[in-house]
Amino acid sequence: MTPTTDEWGIDATWIDAKDEEHEVAAATLERLREIIGSPPADLDDRAPIVARPGDALEIDEVDVVCEDGEVRRIDGELPDDFPLGYHWLHTEDGRRRRLIVSPGRCWLPDGRTWGWAVQLYAVRGAGSWGIGDLADLRAIRKMAQAQGAGFLLINPLHAVAPIPQQEASPYLPATRRFLNPIYLRVGEVPGADTVDIGDGADLNDGELIDRDAIWARKRAALHAVFLSHGGGEAFVRWREEQGPTLQDWATWAAIVDEHGADWHAWPPELRRPDSPGVAEWAEQRGAAIAFHAWLQWALELQLTAATDGLTVIQDLPIGVAGGGADAWTWQEVLAEGASVGAPPDAFNANGQDWGSPPLIPWRLRDADYEPFIQSIRATIAGAGGLRIDHVMGLFRLWWVPADGGAVEGAYVRYPAEDLLDIVALESARAGALVVGEDLGTVEEGVREAMAEHGVLSYRLLWFEENGPEEWPEAAMAAVTTHDLPTVAGLWTGADADEQVSLGTATDEEARAGRAGLVQQLPGLADDASPEDAVRRAHELLAKAPSLLLSATLDDAVAEQRRPNMPGTTDRPNWSLPLPVRVEELPDHPLVQDLARTLADGAARRG
Repeated sequence: MTPTTDEWGIDATWIDAKDEEHEVAAATLERLREIIGSPPADLDDRAPIVARPGDALEIDEVDVVCEDGEVRRIDGELPDDFPLGYHWLHTEDGRRRRLIVSPGRCWLPDGRTWGWAVQLYAVRGAGSWGIGDLADLRAIRKMAQAQGAGFLLINPLHAVAPIPQQEASPYLPATRRFLNPIYLRVGEVPGADTVDIGDGADLNDGELIDRDAIWARKRAALHAVFLSHGGGEAFVRWREEQGPTLQDWATWAAIVDEHGADWHAWPPELRRPDSPGVAEWAEQRGAAIAFHAWLQWALELQLTAATDGLTVIQDLPIGVAGGGADAWTWQEVLAEGASVGAPPDAFNANGQDWGSPPLIPWRLRDADYEPFIQSIRATIAGAGGLRIDHVMGLFRLWWVPADGGAVEGAYVRYPAEDLLDIVALESARAGALVVGEDLGTVEEGVREAMAEHGVLSYRLLWFEENGPEEWPEAAMAAVTTHDLPTVAGLWTGADADEQVSLGTATDEEARAGRAGLVQQLPGLADDASPEDAVRRAHELLAKAPSLLLSATLDDAVAEQRRPNMPGTTDRPNWSLPLPVRVEELPDHPLVQDLARTLADGAARRG
């Protein structure tokens, strides 16, 4: 069944996980149409053209100013040798229009490999200040290389508001273009040896990751280093190279220090980044802005050192905080009065509201796709890989009106072909593989479009009906994710117990869910240990012919608690440290077993 889509891009109906059709309420359609608004009549004549070499274009003879300054004349089609990139069409009447030329397919590695999925904040070491940092990532990278792994998959490292009350969820950042300085190893920041930075080792003693205490300690130490050293000429040159994008971020962060994390509540003269009031404010606070820019410089240095020689797949969240930096910069493109979520399904009868304002599709086109391009490019930068959270969002997103619940939402369509071609262009330029998180209910045509563009699917033992040996080659294969039970938590029943205690499932539902997943581990005795269950799950995983095989460090140390329990607010989600320190991981018996198992599996079909 193909839903009817109106001129605003809203689907009038939606299909649930049981293949049942639901009509969207008339009031929801009316409200979302009001939020989306109507595009200008000439949008199709000025919006970007996204094409591939050899494509026929519906344009007359015209000059194209390429990225490198070369001017080429085209007439009706792009030559097969036309350069990839972001160019400008210049018409006879003096107008210009963006031309994005993509290879159409993402970069892919030559051979199969395996790697670790890492919640970086959770992986604390002896030198950490209460939270896993980029030096810990470097240590994990070295361990992975020594084991023969080909990649690491890490949680989003994007920045949140630099306020005392730190956002815990990596999936609700203030920006998808800059990194979170809480991940800095303070003692390795340039100039740290010029001041007394103190010691944060005691922060490792907490049972939970206390981001508020960690950020307070780190910020004070980092600010002292900045005042003493400041980065010197290397920082000055780097900052100049970054241009206005970095300046906007650093300005937003400095304003947050004075006026709070939500730009909607700022003084009116500061609510628009291009306003005279912001320019005047920035002139008077140069040092405060420079500090936040300097933090990004230090982060780039440490990320480069941490990822050296290994593909690190960074996660791209589906959206950003409505009061954050990206929302401030692109407020004309983001919807006011709606947020992104998910309709009711088998896992959540009330649906989900993730709190991020969606991009308005026609306004995204009118902005030359720049918000999307910058987010993709920045997340790939310095790492070599990208995982797109909820990849279905490139095709459609469930919009939830602010004055209603998630059940009262509707799907809004996006220009998927253009967005996938942009992903392919950024992937090819960076030599970075791309994985699309296509779990759960996947609309017909999504996986086919992903395959056409070289975007790897994401297959899980906990989700798939067929055995791993039948999974597709063009995929990342894994047992579980941060939102699902760990093997040990499933096997012992600890995860089901926690679901019941938190009210996310009844006892009957939790037990039935556990029984269904346990069936994915045939051949285990009822009295098998959690470690045996972990080994069995990964023996099965190793049979997958998929390009990438991935195991979580949580499973590798038989952790019973999953990093995140969706639908809960009174659980310390995203704040559970691994029970094994970074230094102990290489010699941990179960870590070694899983590394051998997946390495052998990748080699057998390599």
